[in-house]
Amino acid sequence: MAPNLSLFSVNAILILATDDSSRLLAKYYSAPHPPTGTPAGSTNYPGANPYPNVKDQKAFEKGLLEKTAKQTSDIILYDNRIIVFKMESDVMLYVVGGADENEILIYNVILALRDSLNILLKNSTDKRTIVENYDLVSLAIDEIVDDGIVLETDPIVVASRVTRPPAQDMPNMKSIDLSEQGLMNMWDLAKAKGLERLRQM
Repeated sequence: MAPNLSLFSVNAILILATDDSSRLLAKYYSAPHPPTGTPAGSTNYPGANPYPNVKDQKAFEKGLLEKTAKQTSDIILYDNRIIVFKMESDVMLYVVGGADENEILIYNVILALRDSLNILLKNSTDKRTIVENYDLVSLAIDEIVDDGIVLETDPIVVASRVTRPPAQDMPNMKSIDLSEQGLMNMWDLAKAKGLERLRQM
């Protein structure tokens, strides 16, 4: 019988503050499709989220911070999971995969996350900047991993999909006169332009 093949490879992506052990961002994933033969409603299968509630997640994150605080390498085996992590200023970035996952793939995910955040946050990946730009950070993670499936590991591509449009390209809504007279002026201008185009034809 063939093994159950799946693209699902990431169990969680975490961003934790090192100064007070607080959670800045945490995304836990479960395999979108349980293996064939799994009883309906069961959460005990390979790829199921091993930390289904916040209490379990916080306990895992606390232990993870304690374990990685003194590590010199950036990949460990913790709680029967592969953990790849990077320290940036006062935050720790973690990517969690199953014990049988490819370490190189998981390592590429953490590099993509770190580098895309450096691009998006202009090399100031710290607790305050992450909280102030939470939308960009969350979107970057969603561009890299969706439902535990790795989509993109090129930080330049991720950053280009997430960045905000430049301010000068945005229309200045404050300069538009929405009073009755302003709307009448816009109507007259549009009517004059339309008549001018009709005459040119």
